[in-house]
Amino acid sequence: MRARIYKPAKTAMQSGTAKTQEWVLEFAQTSGREVDPLMGWTSSSDTQTQVRMRFDTKEAAIHYAAEHGIDAVVREPKTRKPNIRAGGYGENFATHRRGVWTH
Repeated sequence: MRARIYKPAKTAMQSGTAKTQEWVLEFAQTSGREVDPLMGWTSSSDTQTQVRMRFDTKEAAIHYAAEHGIDAVVREPKTRKPNIRAGGYGENFATHRRGVWTH
């Protein structure tokens, strides 16, 4: 069984970092998907792709994979560049502002 261990990225629809602090062990797909001729739905006989395990640390996920004989690939998360400017949004309305702020 092949699997990957990764830390999920923040989605575009959320501003916080919820569900991005845990590490995820997810199994790779072993068989191809088939199209149902009547309904047109895609299906697969592989049920391992539905399994998604969450761990508090990367080491715990690696230990679990090694303990159960799972060939896992670890993907390190990419770091975000902080794009928050000094002062923030409230600085637009500060009374000590040098220039006039307009739309």
